[in-house]
Amino acid sequence: MESETGENEEGGPSSFPLLDWDRKAEEELRSIEESYANSKRKNSSPNLDLDVNEGASDQRRSKGRRLPSWAKSSASSAVSTVGSCQRSWAPSPSPCRSNLKMKRQRMNFGGRIVYCRTFVEAEQAAVELFDKIKARKRNEGRISVGFDIEWRPTFRQGEAPTKAALMQICMDNSHCYVIHIIHSGIPPSLKCLLEDLSSIKVGVWIANDAMKMSKDYNVNVEPLDDLSEYANLKLGGAKRWSLSSLTEMLTCKELAKPPKIRMGDWEAIPLSREQLQYAATDAFASWYLYEVLKTFPDLKPETENIIAQNDVAP
Repeated sequence: MESETGENEEGGPSSFPLLDWDRKAEEELRSIEESYANSKRKNSSPNLDLDVNEGASDQRRSKGRRLPSWAKSSASSAVSTVGSCQRSWAPSPSPCRSNLKMKRQRMNFGGRIVYCRTFVEAEQAAVELFDKIKARKRNEGRISVGFDIEWRPTFRQGEAPTKAALMQICMDNSHCYVIHIIHSGIPPSLKCLLEDLSSIKVGVWIANDAMKMSKDYNVNVEPLDDLSEYANLKLGGAKRWSLSSLTEMLTCKELAKPPKIRMGDWEAIPLSREQLQYAATDAFASWYLYEVLKTFPDLKPETENIIAQNDVAP
C-alpha cells in the first residue's frame, strides 16, 4: 500500500508524511506560542535576557514543528524495516517478530491437492511423481521432495501407537500428493519411489518419519536430508528448528498448527478439506524451505566459530 507524500521543512519529500502539520494548524500553533512568549516576558524578572529567548522562539517558528529526536529514530527504524524479510546468515531474532502484520499472514499450499484413497490411485500418483522426477533430473540432478506423514494420536497411557495413516509428497508449488496409506497400502511403484536414490526426501526431523515407515510398512525411505540440520549449516548455530519456526524465519509467514486438526483422526475417510490443506501445506513448506536454503551459501569456518562463541557467551 502506498502512502501519500508530504514535504519536510526544507521543501523535500518527508520521511514521515503522516506526521506533517498542515498550514492551518501551524498558524494556530504560532499564535499560541506568541501569546505564551508575551505572557512569559511580562512575568519574567528584569535580569532575564529577552533577546535570547525571542531569538530562540523565532528560530523555532521559522523551522516549524519537528518530531522529538526519540520519535524520529523510532519512526526511521520502523520505516526501514516495514515489509523487509532479508536473509539472515546467522541465528538472530527473526525480522518478522516485530512485523505483526506480516506475521499474521499464513503459509498455505495454493496448488492442486491430489487425494489418493485406493491402491490404484496411490499407484497412479507414484507413476506421476516418477515422471516428474525424471523430467527435472535432466536439468537439476538430484531432486528434493517434501515428505511428511500423519497418524491418529493415542490418548490412553500404555496404548500402542497407531500406524502411519497419511503420506504427503510435494516437489513443486503446483501439485501435492496426499496418499491415505492406511487404506490404500503401499503399491510397488510407491515403494520404489520412496526408496529411489535420485530424489532426496526432506523434512524436519525426517529420520523419525522414515523410522516409522520402516516399522509400519517395511519401507526404507531414503535418502534423507533433515531440514533442521540443513538450516543450521546455512544459517549457523545448532538450533532445533521446528517447521513452524523455520517458516517464520525464512518467509515471515505463520505455519498454522491448530490442535483440533493436528491431533485429529487421520484414519477417517474421507478426510476433511481442512485436514487435506493442513497435510499438503506441511509437505509443501518442507520442500519450499529446502529450496530456499539451497540458495544460501554455506557458512565459512571462521563465521561458524564466531557464531559458536556468541552462542556460549553469557
